[in-house]
Amino acid sequence: MNNESARQMPRTLVLIGFMGSGKSTIGRKLHQQLGYQLIDTDQLIEAGTKKSIQQIFTDDGEESFRDLESAMLNELAVSPAANRIISTGGGVVLREQNRKLLRDLGFVVWLRASAKEIFRRTASSKHRPLLQTHDPEAVIHTMMTERDALYKETCHLEIDTADLDMEEACAGIMECASYHFKQCEQ
Repeated sequence: MNNESARQMPRTLVLIGFMGSGKSTIGRKLHQQLGYQLIDTDQLIEAGTKKSIQQIFTDDGEESFRDLESAMLNELAVSPAANRIISTGGGVVLREQNRKLLRDLGFVVWLRASAKEIFRRTASSKHRPLLQTHDPEAVIHTMMTERDALYKETCHLEIDTADLDMEEACAGIMECASYHFKQCEQ
C-alpha cells in the first residue's frame, strides 16, 4: 500500500437534525448526485425489528428505540465503508455516546429549520410518535430547545434548510465535505 492510499479515509456524510428538517430528502438527493450508498438508520431499525418506529415507541417505549438506535450506530462504526450517506433519526444526539460515534463516522451536517417550519412540514404526518399530542407545535418547540445545543456540539456544518433550496443545500454540503475530507487526509 502506498502512502497516498494509506492516508485515504472513508468519505461518509452523516445527516442529523430534527424531524422534518430534510434529512431523508437531502440524503436521497446527495445519493443521486454523488452515487454514495444511502443508509437511513430509522429504515434499518424498522427492517431489523419488523416494526414501524411508531410501533416500537408504542410497544416498547422511547428508551427501547434509543437503545436500538445506539446499537445501529455501533454497527455502522465497526463496519466502516467508503462513500456513504447516513441519515439519522432526530433524537440520535440525545445520548453522548451517539454524538461521539456520529463524529467518528464522518462529516456531520446538521440540517435545521425553525420550529414553525418544522411544524408546517410535519403537521399532517401520523407517523411521528412524539408529535401525537394535543399540541404538537409546543412539543416541537420544547424538543428543539433541548436538542439544538446537542446538534451544534455534534456537527461539522450547520445548514438552515428553510433558507436554501435543495440544490443549494446539497452544493454547500458537498463543497464543505470535500474540504473537510482533504484536510483529514493531509
